[in-house]
Amino acid sequence: MFVRGLGTAHPARRYTKADCLEAFQSSAWFGKLDRRARTIAELVLTGDNGISARHLALDSLEEVFAIDPDTLHARFIAHAPRLAADAAAKALRDAGLEPEQIDGIVVSTCTGYLCPGLSGYVLERLGLRPSLPAFDLVGHGCAAALPNWQIADALLAAHRCENVLSVCVEISSAAMYLDNDPGVLVSACLFGDGAGAAVLSQQAAPQKRSVECKNIGSLLNPLEREALRFEQRSGMLRNVLTRPVPKLAAAHAERVLDDVLGKAGVDRAEIAAWVWHAGGRDVLVALRSRLGLTEEQTRYSANVLREFGNLSSAFVYFVLEAALADRARGGWWWMSSFGAGFSCHGALLEVA
Repeated sequence: MFVRGLGTAHPARRYTKADCLEAFQSSAWFGKLDRRARTIAELVLTGDNGISARHLALDSLEEVFAIDPDTLHARFIAHAPRLAADAAAKALRDAGLEPEQIDGIVVSTCTGYLCPGLSGYVLERLGLRPSLPAFDLVGHGCAAALPNWQIADALLAAHRCENVLSVCVEISSAAMYLDNDPGVLVSACLFGDGAGAAVLSQQAAPQKRSVECKNIGSLLNPLEREALRFEQRSGMLRNVLTRPVPKLAAAHAERVLDDVLGKAGVDRAEIAAWVWHAGGRDVLVALRSRLGLTEEQTRYSANVLREFGNLSSAFVYFVLEAALADRARGGWWWMSSFGAGFSCHGALLEVA
């Protein structure tokens, strides 16, 4: 399976940590939360958490403090189809393909729910063939990009499709929740809005860099389900984020990495570029410590985190795009996403 084209999209409005802190201190929520909670939020928004800014689907930050089910759903339906279609259109252009050449579509999200799903909205906006197989995946959280690719790989391997459009879109500002729980507050300070898309094909694109996905490995550990998940409360999504997450991410990522590399007969030292999902600064620190990586080796993930925050499932598309734009050295690349479940996935890419 080849990555024939890539595209990303994000809201135009960019908000710095200072912007977010000022809006929080001016909001009614500042008085609703207890002193400890206010202190935690202020520390996250003033300290070095690896994030400088986020792009959010908001005309003003005051909107983010209107937290009720109808407002949040309206935000998701207003922005998720548009961002998903924008990223997908860019991926098509990058692949050098027309909409009628797409044979299947797989769309992932965890920050909102639509029935019928987002795949129909993207199909409509891009003018894709209405007869193509269309799939909507939910419940994978930040890890969704590679399960999405696994569906595409199955369609391609079965010769049901020649080109599959893979899309991940997250409107994190439509999954906003605030209370005095530290994990909830940290989440509110980490996540941004964005979408990523790839055209996955049986053949490489002519006259451009070849990116072949050789193998994808997965690990799902339900025993750690409570460490990182969404739960429903008052008709809204509430993010459960706990202290063990960075170490869990690193440990699970190492197991998937060793499994896939072992089967391929590839040594860690042969990996030329690393495409990591970055749940936050502490996750990258844990990955570097566990795997013996340098800041230079995780720079693409760190740079995306700094500018966009945690984009959930869309994050790795931005990182892969950055590595390709930088003309990172060819050879073996490793791409990994992890999140709710606790789940982790990894893909061995061969880039020429």
